[in-house]
Formats: sequence, structure tokens, C-alpha cells
Amino acid sequence: MSEADTAPTPMMAQYLAIKDANPDCLLFYRMGDFYELFFDDAVKAAAALGIALTKRGKHRGEDIPMAGVPVVSSEDYLQRLIAEGFRVAVCEQIEDPAEAKKRGSKSVVARDVVRLVTPGTITEETLLEPGRPNYLAAVARLGGGGPGAEYAIAWTDLSTGHFRIAETDLDRLSTDISALEPSELIYPDQLSGEPEIAPLVRRLQRAARAEPSVLFDGATASERLCRFFGVSTLAGFGAFSRAELSAAAALVSYLGKTQFAARPALERPRKVAPGSTMLIDPATRASLELTRTLSGRRQGSLLATIDRTRTGAGARLLAARLAQPLTDPAAIRERHDSVGFFVEEPAIATALRLTIKGAPDLERALARLSLDRAGPRDLGAVRETLDRFRQLRDLMAGAVLPAELASALGAVAAVPAELEQLLCALLADELPLQKRDGGFIANGAIEPLDDARALRDESRQYIAALQARYIEETGVRSLKVKHNNVLGYFIEVPEAQGKSLLGSYAGFTHRQTMASAMRFATVELADLEARIVEAGSTALKLELEAFDHLRAAVLADMAALRAAADGVAVLDVSSALADLARSDAWVRPEVDDTLSFCIECGRHPVVEAALKSSGGEAFVANDCDLSPPAGSGAKGGAIWLLTGPNMGGKSTFLRQNALMAVLAQMGAFVPATKARIGMVDRLFSRVGASDDLAEGRSTFMVEMVETAAILNQAGPRTLVILDEIGRGTATYDGLSIAFAAVEHLHEANRCRALFATHFHELTALAARLGRLSNATMRVKEWEGEVIFLHEVKPGVADRSYGIQVARLAGLPAAVVERARHVLSELEKGEQGEKRTAFVDDLPLFSMLSKPAPVAAQPKAEPVLDALKALDPDAMTPRQAMDALYELKRLERSAALPQGRKGL
Repeated sequence: MSEADTAPTPMMAQYLAIKDANPDCLLFYRMGDFYELFFDDAVKAAAALGIALTKRGKHRGEDIPMAGVPVVSSEDYLQRLIAEGFRVAVCEQIEDPAEAKKRGSKSVVARDVVRLVTPGTITEETLLEPGRPNYLAAVARLGGGGPGAEYAIAWTDLSTGHFRIAETDLDRLSTDISALEPSELIYPDQLSGEPEIAPLVRRLQRAARAEPSVLFDGATASERLCRFFGVSTLAGFGAFSRAELSAAAALVSYLGKTQFAARPALERPRKVAPGSTMLIDPATRASLELTRTLSGRRQGSLLATIDRTRTGAGARLLAARLAQPLTDPAAIRERHDSVGFFVEEPAIATALRLTIKGAPDLERALARLSLDRAGPRDLGAVRETLDRFRQLRDLMAGAVLPAELASALGAVAAVPAELEQLLCALLADELPLQKRDGGFIANGAIEPLDDARALRDESRQYIAALQARYIEETGVRSLKVKHNNVLGYFIEVPEAQGKSLLGSYAGFTHRQTMASAMRFATVELADLEARIVEAGSTALKLELEAFDHLRAAVLADMAALRAAADGVAVLDVSSALADLARSDAWVRPEVDDTLSFCIECGRHPVVEAALKSSGGEAFVANDCDLSPPAGSGAKGGAIWLLTGPNMGGKSTFLRQNALMAVLAQMGAFVPATKARIGMVDRLFSRVGASDDLAEGRSTFMVEMVETAAILNQAGPRTLVILDEIGRGTATYDGLSIAFAAVEHLHEANRCRALFATHFHELTALAARLGRLSNATMRVKEWEGEVIFLHEVKPGVADRSYGIQVARLAGLPAAVVERARHVLSELEKGEQGEKRTAFVDDLPLFSMLSKPAPVAAQPKAEPVLDALKALDPDAMTPRQAMDALYELKRLERSAALPQGRKGL
């Protein structure tokens, strides 16, 4: 095979060079109206998209696989590829093919990558969920690993321009990232494989990406940020740590890598103060199903239940507030004031919700305009939104608004009226999707554009008029003005009349003689043809110039428009939560700095909504009071030890009270008749069983890891809900773990907690632990049937009713009967009679190095008597060994609970 046979064609050489520069991306290579993919990219894309895999030419003697997608529908294919975890490099033609031809007939049109499409950098409306932020996050670390290292997170939503920075630490890193649910996370490649980053990489999978550590260089961070924002100093932005600047600089540098010439119009970064939001770890978020259910669906989550917003920005703000509830009672009360205003003013709330319903997503339209990816409909979105702003100002004029709403409405009122006037004057009523289609500037707005359109659109009338004049001048009734792709416009007459025109009619130039006709051209016809051909391009050129003018006008008011969009989102969220409160009888909670947690007639919002929608029974409301007991000196909150049967409602009761804290501190009203909640700084939930087979963790191991996190991190302001700790192992092992966990929560963590258990032996602790109370789920037996009343009352369950629940689940009757018999026999035996004595004999609080109560010490008199009888000086080594074994036997016998000796 010759060298010429193996050398790539000029076009394929260009493709390979561009692909080599973007090895980790699928390359969308523009060829006319298609994006083509070659080699392995084509194979991967064809499999992921279900499109045909073809071939084009050869490379090194092998067929070149090829697959392609139409440019006009490329967004649909991009969405599917991004969802599959691919990154896509979009390679466009950057010169006119006519210019390439000037360099030679075989010259290749110049192409280059103009954008990398990644999960965290998409802005297309069709690729984004309207109500979900699309965060790109960066994690930076200064110093070596370990507790002394400095960590920071920066995150932005490129589709809205929001930009935030926060300090974090090793213990909180996973918790802070899970609150954001980023679509993409970048981190320094030097952290790859380190234990602190491994859980994030596992959870985010392909969305987590290692980038060169130079992007996170703290020494150049300030300079890069100043260059990006066009300022000489960051002093006006606020005070940031070196780690925070490192994370923020990495973020903007990554955007430079992926957006190329396009410069995102990000807000100036805002610092999120440490401790300003409630910490909720990933396991707790999953357990409480805040934004998604355990199966990954939005439907059935708390967010889906409470979301009555009418705009995309409002839905995103609601999700953000739910993900990060506040810890400042004053700020929380400000949000409650906003909701309360709309609760008390239903007429204004209803009118506002009608006004904003279906409003365009201004934030995302502005982001596309800033990146020059916008179409005419994005300008239309700005125009329509400005009209709605005016309606909102009129609607709420004169209303006495609380602080948050007054600020929001003020931002709406601050948008210059001239922008709306300009957009209304130039934009047509009906707008195309793409600006290349033209037709988006209104008729009469620009005179030269009207002339070009008239010539373009009325060319047939111009040609017909010219043809009529030529017929009249020549007297040839069969004369026609025609067009083809070779000659363009020409005059055609029958051959007989044509010969007479050759010399008798001035201005006709002979072009072609046919078998039965002759064709002529005129200067006038050639000029008209040139103007008709140019009219379309002239019209489009004038429209594109007008588009750029309007885009520049919008970007000039970007800050005011963004602030107004944020204001509308606040109005939307507040009125939506008020609508929920009115329709579902939710009340305003009192949130303060105490350790109170008192809920009267609380309900689970998601379960109650499900019962309502299915037309089922009413939800049974229950009280919960975890406030410090009277006389306790307020050194810690109360703990409720909750017993009762499976199916009795323990898990629902636990979760609903955790959700009360989340709802109250995000600024919403709560499903209760009264609620007072002392600020919760951290929330833990350990409810339900799951394993982590990928990490080699059993269900019990996962339970213990999560329980360890709670016991190691909970403090007096923490709210903890725990369900069935210790049930995944042997009975006495599990009972011992549960016993020690309750003891530690009470004495070391001193937190407010709900602890559900089937270990009834633990209920004896209420007599010894001052802030521990017993509660149980009420049940009723009727003619052998168990009726679950779902009511919580003080006291202890007499049994678990497990066999009854098993029968309800459909176990075979023979199995149920056999289980009843075995249970009856066990209850007669010694093992079932005296478990409480085992708890009674355990020393309390030993892990805190406190002296155990004398009454709890095992009797040791036989050991002491035997020890006194020994004479070590008169004993042989063998006798001393035997005596030691006897002492150990006596000690074990004395330590056993009553009724277990001799077993």
C-alpha cells in the first residue's frame, strides 16, 4: 500500500488534529447541516443515541465509522449524551465556504471547537429542568490532608449567573456538597484517590471530574478573578479566605476552558457565612426524601408536595431554600412575615399568582443572551417579563409590605422603562426559534429592512411587471421571463420571434439558442436579479444587526433585570407557601434561640397529601414535645423512646417531626395547630435499612457508620431521629448497642431526639435518665385482629405484634401458627422472663468516666472471701494458677443477672 493510500484526506487530517486536542470529549464536527462523528466517537454515539452507524472513506486501510445528527435537532441528542455522562466538543465552521474555495478547489473550510458541553455548563432551555438549579461546583483544599486542612466550595448556575462561595471542613464537606446536588463537580487531580474526596466521586459518579491542580492555584487566584470580572481589586466583593479564592478561580478558569470566547455574565461571588444554614448529611436527605424519593423520583418527595410556585425561578428558589434551611431566627421570621402577608391578603396573593403564571424564565434567557447563544424568543421573554413587572407594580402599589417583600418589589420597580419600549418597538409579535430564520423584527420598525423584505417577498410581482413591459415593447405575446440555476433570470421567446429580435430590439443580449426557442438577457433584468438575490441576505443582515443592538441594550441593564428576576422569585415562593398554608391548614411556627421543640397536632405533609389525593382516611395528628423538661436546668433537650408495633406509624411520626424543623427554618408554615421550635443547627435521620454492596458494607455496617456519625457530631442544638438501632445483629449485641447509644445521646450529645425501638428492655432507662420519656403507638385488638390507631401516647408497648403484622403481609397460615407456638414457648422460658433485669444491672454512663451507682454494682463478696483465704507465699505455681481460675469463675457467676446463673 502506498503512502498516498494511508495518508488522511485534508478534511480527515483536520478532524484528527481537533480530536487530538479534545481527547476526552465526543467531537461534534460540523459538515453542512449535520454534526458528524467519526471513529470511536461514532461507535459510542450510535450506541447511546440509537442512530445508524455508517462509514466514510478509509484510514490506514480500515473503514472509518461515521454517525451524524442534524444541526437543527442537535439539542435533543446533546441532552441524551449528557445524561449518559458524555462531554461533547462542538466544532463549527468558522469561515464561509466561499472563502475556502478562494484558496483552491480542494481547500478545507476552517473549523474549530467553540464550546465544550458538560453537565454543569449547559444553558439550553430544552436541556434543563425548569425548577431545578444546574450547579457547577468546585472544591479546593489548601494545606495537606487531615483535620488542619482548609476547604472551600464555589458553585455557580451558568444558566442563571448565580455565584456563591463558602468555607467548609473535612467533616462537613460531603454534607455541604449534598445540599447543592451539583450536576458537575470539579476537584484538583492531586486529591484523586484521597479518602475525603472518594465519597463524593462515588455518589456523583461521572459528574465528578478531576482537573489539573493549576486551576486551583491559590497564588494566582485573585488575579484570575479580577481579570474575569474586569476589576483591579476584589476588595469590593468582600473578604474571602485563600481556599475560597482558590475554589472560585478554579470555577471561572474551568468556564474559560469550556466556553472559549463566550464570557458568562456571572454575578459577583457572594459568601455564604459558616453556620448560616442547617447541616443535613446525605444519608439524612435520602432518608427524609427532601427533594427526591429513595427510588430517585421527584414525585412523592417533600419538594414535590409543597411546590405550588408558578415560575421556573420561583421553583428553583424553593428548592434551594428547602436544601439549605436557615439557622438565624431573625432571617427565618422575615421569611415567615412574607408568607404571613399573603395568608392575610388572599386577594392580592391570587392576583399575583395569576399575573406571574406562565411567565418566561428571565434568568435563563439573560444567561443565554450573555453567552451569545440566544434566539429571538429570548428577547421576547425579556419583553414579556417587563410587561409583567409593570403589572406587578400596579397590583401591589399601596400595599404595606414586610421587609423581604418590599425589597423584592423595589427590585422589580427599578428596571428602566425605556428597555421595554425599545423591545416593543422593534420585535415582531410572533418570533422564530432561531435568529438565522429572520422575521423577528416588526414591519415598519426599520425602513431599509422593509425595502429589502419587499423586494425579497414580492419578487414575483416585480418579474411579472417587467415581463408585461417587455411584451408591450416587443409585441411578442409569448415572451416569458424565466429562471434556472445556470443562467439565472433570462427572457425566452419562440425561435421565429427570436431571430427578429436579434437585430431589431436594442438592449436584448443573446444568451442561448434552443431547439424551439431563443433566450436573451438585459442589463435591467440582471440588475433586478442581483437585487432579488441580495435582498434576502440584506434583510437577514439588517435583522441580525438589530438583534445585536437589542441584545446589547438588555445586557446593559443585566444587573437590574437579574435583581428583578430574583424579586419575582421571592414573591412567587412566598405566595405559593401561603397558598399551601391556607388550603391545607398549616400554621406559622415560632422559631427562636431556645432548645424548645413543641409540636401540637403535627402531621406528615407528604403522607397527608397522599391520603387526600387518594380519598382515603384522614391523617391522625400527634403531639411531640422534646423541649427540656421542667426543672432540668435546660442543659439539653428531651429524648422520646418510642415503642410499638411495625405498621403502627413510628417511622412516619419520626420523619414528620424532622420535616417540621426543615419546613420551619426554610421559611414555610408547618402542618400542625401550633409549633415552637428552638433553632436546629444540624439534623440527623437514621430511619430505614439499606446496604452498600459496592463498598462491601452490609446493612448493619451502614447502620453503624451512620449511627457513629450521629454520636460523634450531634450537639445540644441538633435534632436526631433514630429507628431500630441494633436490630441488624444478635439480640444481646443489638440491645447493648441501643442501650449505649441512648445513654450517649442523653449524657454526651444532650440533643433533642426521637428513638424508636423494639427493644422494650430500654424503656427501663426512663427511671434513670432525667430527660428520657417513654411513648408508644396505640393499637387495639378486636376479635383476634390488630387495629393500628397511629396515635402516640405516653407509656410502653406491651408487645410488638410482629406475628400479627406477618399475617397481614400474607405469610402462609401454617408459618403464622408455628410462629405463635414458638413465641408462646419462648415467653415461658427464662430467656424471655428477665431481660429487664439485664438492663437494670448494667452500669450507666461508663463511657463518660462517671462513677456508676452503687446499686448497679454486681455483688462481689464470694470473690473477696476466696481472695482473703489465699496465702500466696505457701502456694506452688500450679496452685496459684488453679486459684486464679477459681477467682475468675466466682467473678463471672457474681456478675450474671438473677435467673441466668448456671447457664
